[in-house]
Amino acid sequence: MSLSERGAAADDVLTALADLRAGDLPTHGGRTWAYVYDSGLAGLDELAHRAAQAVTGLNGLDPTVFPSLLAMENEVVGAAAALLGGGPDTVGTVTSGGTESILLAVKAARDGAGVERPQLVAPVTAHAAFAKAAEYFQVELVPVDVDPVTFRPDPAAVAAAVTDRTVLVVASAPSYAHGVIDPVAEIAAVAAERNVRCHVDACIGGWMLPFWRRLGVEVPDFDFRVPGVTSVSVDLHKYAYAPKGTSVLLHRDAALRRSQFFAFADWPGYSMINATMQSTKSAAPLAAAWAVLRHLGEEGYLGLAERTLDATRALISGVSAVEGLRVLGPPQASLVAFGAAPDGPDLFVLADELTVRGWYVQPQFALGELPANLHLTVTAASAPRIEPFLADLRASVAAARAHGAVSVDPGIVEYLRSLDPSTLTSEEFAGLLAVGGLAPGEGAFTLPTRMAEINALLAAAPPRLRERLLVEFFGLLYVP
Repeated sequence: MSLSERGAAADDVLTALADLRAGDLPTHGGRTWAYVYDSGLAGLDELAHRAAQAVTGLNGLDPTVFPSLLAMENEVVGAAAALLGGGPDTVGTVTSGGTESILLAVKAARDGAGVERPQLVAPVTAHAAFAKAAEYFQVELVPVDVDPVTFRPDPAAVAAAVTDRTVLVVASAPSYAHGVIDPVAEIAAVAAERNVRCHVDACIGGWMLPFWRRLGVEVPDFDFRVPGVTSVSVDLHKYAYAPKGTSVLLHRDAALRRSQFFAFADWPGYSMINATMQSTKSAAPLAAAWAVLRHLGEEGYLGLAERTLDATRALISGVSAVEGLRVLGPPQASLVAFGAAPDGPDLFVLADELTVRGWYVQPQFALGELPANLHLTVTAASAPRIEPFLADLRASVAAARAHGAVSVDPGIVEYLRSLDPSTLTSEEFAGLLAVGGLAPGEGAFTLPTRMAEINALLAAAPPRLRERLLVEFFGLLYVP
């Protein structure tokens, strides 16, 4: 695309946008079981869009210029702190998403500790954003294995991993992959004993679990009610049902947050102070989240949480009753992962069968003893879709059994495991992608409807090779 000489009419631009959107997965209606969070409430999106539109010209860079943004941010942070056991000293920042919240938590811990060759201790089930933060901020990631049945780390193993160079210990509430809550109290105690910060990644569960507790669910303490927890992240664009992308990073007190900030005055321009990774920052997500939180209130969120809880329980019960499938965990939040029994269907084929029936589920690869599985994110809008999904799941299992498992030639597996990703050229990776059916051709690239063979090849590749393949694949996609 290049700029046209005279431009296009507004209606033509919007028509072109609608044409582009035609290939996207649906964001509403409960058929997309990843990436989107649908409240199912009429009018909520319109409210958020109107609030965002009202502040599109504002810049969150300097809160003294636009005090309305400062007021909204403090109100949003205050609501999150109150929900997550914060006290009068708890402070926070609105960020662009869970990853930015996690990046800032790691940055604050690193800078606050001031040790050489800092380390970050995290279960292998911790979100990949911690690995990203470790790479960005040159912090050594020290992974801790988890139990292959419960998917939780042993606090003793966490304690053994902590050294004099540890600046942060991580727990999840819940972990994304399996929807289970780490033993936060025990992990935080380990961190406190060594005078190390402890961050709880509650990006998904933080806005849901407190309301489930009010509905009678036994939810272990995971937030600032736990001694030793120094920071918590919670995403508003997940179960607070605000638009992308809004998250909150909370610190127990202002002293812990101070090293999160960036300030620079040694140049001839204005003195720079940033609370987040961004300088210029859109006000639209903040205003939209503020409007949604004000509109729904505690009563509204309790109702949404109840619908999500009922849907999650029905889904777990229904999947557990399907021969050949087993729910992992069991889940303690609104994330459900299920694997295949020894005589069960090929999960990648099963995912394809669900796709052709109009459902998107997220395949997750095995890691060591942790099994491959299909991952589903349940929202309030999922409730009326559970029974139709389960009916199609049963039909898909039968179809997957009839299809049979996808196999990868042992010679190809051996070849993939022999490759050194660091020595391969982009041309050689392009050849590997072409063999796997992932090489974009002319025009817009779309993934094949059936991905089982591609997923089987990716699953056979070691993680480092898979990472490099994805990097090369993205490089081919993002070309004008």
